[in-house]
Amino acid sequence: MEAEWKCTDVNEHWQQMKNIMMDTAQVTCGWSKGPCRHKETWWWNEEVAEAVREKKKKYGKWRNEKSTEAREEYKKSKQNTKKVISLAKGKKQRECARDLNDPNKQNEIFRIAKQMVKERQDITGSNCLKGVSGKVIVDEEM
Repeated sequence: MEAEWKCTDVNEHWQQMKNIMMDTAQVTCGWSKGPCRHKETWWWNEEVAEAVREKKKKYGKWRNEKSTEAREEYKKSKQNTKKVISLAKGKKQRECARDLNDPNKQNEIFRIAKQMVKERQDITGSNCLKGVSGKVIVDEEM
């Protein structure tokens, strides 16, 4: 990519340099859409959603009032939400274990397993900056 430098001041020069660098980076690296904003949780159900809504409501009340009673209510709601989530996860795990032998449900289990692996995956790969040799560039002086 060659560019003609037709600049009259520093700001124009900077803008032209920035455009060239951004174009080159886009051609070299491409664009990423980023992570999915709406993750699907395999154990989420309406009971969990209600418990989380209640907890958020109690948290907002505590933050507005700043009273010890509101704080205690929030803490109880938080403990209840953890309990509900734990029960929902256990229930879903038991369902998945039962469904292992059902050939119609195996695709569902593989989808959940794939999602769980993806959630625990480190952010590496094509999003890293690589040098001419193809190795990932690491600056240890930072």
